[in-house]
Amino acid sequence: MTVRPPLIGVSTYLESGVRWGVWELDAVLLAAGYPRLVQRAGGLAALLPPDAPERAAAAVARLDGLVIAGGPDVDPARYGAERSPRTGPPAPERDAWELALIEAALAAGVPLLGVCRGMQLLNVALGGTLVQHLDGHVVEVGAFGEHPVKPVPGTRYAGIVPEETAVPTYHHQAVDRLGEGLVPSAHAADGTVEAVELPADRGWVLGVQWHPEMGQDLRVMRALVTAAS
Repeated sequence: MTVRPPLIGVSTYLESGVRWGVWELDAVLLAAGYPRLVQRAGGLAALLPPDAPERAAAAVARLDGLVIAGGPDVDPARYGAERSPRTGPPAPERDAWELALIEAALAAGVPLLGVCRGMQLLNVALGGTLVQHLDGHVVEVGAFGEHPVKPVPGTRYAGIVPEETAVPTYHHQAVDRLGEGLVPSAHAADGTVEAVELPADRGWVLGVQWHPEMGQDLRVMRALVTAAS
């Protein structure tokens, strides 16, 4: 009997005036590393462009797992803060769509992985706040860096990656006040929260601050695919 690979939805960008070939049009974009990582981990990848938030539950109902991808800064108004001069321009359509996807996945018990912005948005969805700028976490604009993260013993993440590991990273924001129910499951050397999760009785929910799609370690994505199976 053929085993059906789980269908993993991945959220995407919506960008204006993108050029390819002879075209310059609005485009739905996602770094190829995301679907490739899903595929390498044994899943089928489906791209989820921004849509009306009220359609999120219908989208999630067709998925076995969900990835909220990295991207622009979350609008500080979403967590009741004034915009810092170093916070990037808002992406209101994406914020609204991805928050609705997260809420739908949590309500339906669909396994959920947040990557970078996705982890930050998960925290905001559960009532948490963000640090709007960190120095020293972006080595070069437009280039991924690397630093070690240390798992918190006894967490889901530590069960997936039990050792301290160097990870691909690119971010200037981070979790500040944790959202309701979230627990930190990995830290950087400076104490920055690098992974968060919900307890097992609230489903398979994990957020990581780094970019697993830019590395070779399949363990985090494979754990999501396994949960989605």
